[in-house]
Amino acid sequence: MKTLTNLINRNRKLFFRDKGMLFSSLITPLILIVLYATFLAKVYKDSFLKGIPESFPVTDKLINGTVAGQLAAALLAVSCVTVTFCVNLTMVQDRANGVRKDFDVSPVRKPMIYLGYFFSTVLNSLMVNLLALGICLVYVMMMGWYLTAMDVLLLVLDMFLLVMFGAVLSSIVCYPLKTQGQMSAVGTIVSAGYGFVCGAYMPISNFSAGLQKALSFFPGTYGTSLIKNHMLRGVFEEMETEGFPAEVVKGIADSLDCNPTFLGNEVEPVAMIFVMLGTIAVLGGIYLLMTAMPEKK
Repeated sequence: MKTLTNLINRNRKLFFRDKGMLFSSLITPLILIVLYATFLAKVYKDSFLKGIPESFPVTDKLINGTVAGQLAAALLAVSCVTVTFCVNLTMVQDRANGVRKDFDVSPVRKPMIYLGYFFSTVLNSLMVNLLALGICLVYVMMMGWYLTAMDVLLLVLDMFLLVMFGAVLSSIVCYPLKTQGQMSAVGTIVSAGYGFVCGAYMPISNFSAGLQKALSFFPGTYGTSLIKNHMLRGVFEEMETEGFPAEVVKGIADSLDCNPTFLGNEVEPVAMIFVMLGTIAVLGGIYLLMTAMPEKK
């Protein structure tokens, strides 16, 4: 345990020592919230208003709160996974710089070395994404606040699941990489594509039936839905308080991917949590198996 702790601390110090990596990780959530609010807010607002019958009066606060919650959920869902690929660069840097040669001749077992990379990635990613959560909560507060303390706590737990998922996924993907150029290419691909795959940029309900069915097999879809559920729960409750029929509220929730379906069956939030936990366990087992196998010299 002491060896693992020392490895985690060593990797975390390297992350903070690399000012470029640290700054890019910390500034990413701020840039994303500005971009989302600038380019996606109007799209989300128009989409939301189209689903509201004209006979229902809707306050500006409720509209802005719905849009802000959707934007914040999208940002957090993407950031929790993509930031882990940036943070996990330490693993590739050690291999590219020849530091791994020193580890290879040390008495530390290989799986222990890679567990050190994994847990340091989780801790550093959580730090960055908790900062992103703080930025998002400030934005939501400015636009329309309908969250409770329990909602915020559940959001933190959702983010922990997504960070764990992102950390183990990035660890598997980064394991065979040997150069920083390869890592940069992978990071670019993940950053560009993950938001669409998980339904963060555009609700999956807007896709074709075939694509919706295919994306229902991706665990990231349910992680995103969890964050949307807890970010927008207060908004839906306020809609019901203002007299929205239950079927209208459910229709809005369905359009925002808060009630995803798998093979025609609606997936409840508890089931989404178990999907994420099961995925993390399976990918974690694959990662441990990969690290236990001898590497080619």
